[in-house]
Amino acid sequence: MEINFLAILVAAVSALVVGFIWYHPKVFGNTWMKAADITEEKMKGANMAKIFIMALIFAFLLAMSIMPMVIHQMGAHSLAQGELGVLPSYDAFMADYVNEFRTFKHGAFHGVLAGIFIALPILGTNALFERKSTKYILINSGYWIVTMGIMGAIICGW
Repeated sequence: MEINFLAILVAAVSALVVGFIWYHPKVFGNTWMKAADITEEKMKGANMAKIFIMALIFAFLLAMSIMPMVIHQMGAHSLAQGELGVLPSYDAFMADYVNEFRTFKHGAFHGVLAGIFIALPILGTNALFERKSTKYILINSGYWIVTMGIMGAIICGW
């Protein structure tokens, strides 16, 4: 099973595109800044090149980790790498099922589930201990749920 690095890269870039929209002042940007206790002055002192490069690297890592969640054939592929190696039965199985559940819709579904069941609990727990508001949790986790849905769609449907 091949890894489609172009799909992963596009999925990673999609995280930045969604972020530009999601955190725009006319969408959730102003509300997020209040909830995060961030001011324009704090924003001006940031090294934006470093932030966006690191954000892209993190998004690439996330896209790589989403891939086995949205492409179910990777589970069969990992099983075939055991002591027995790749048997003819694996090739026959993949011939029958290689394209099953490989749609944008299916990838989006599993990406959204990953956002709800992985990103939301992590962000929510951190925000609770940081004494952030429910609004802060919903804005940030909402971004990741949407982003992971789009990432899953790109990776699975490509």
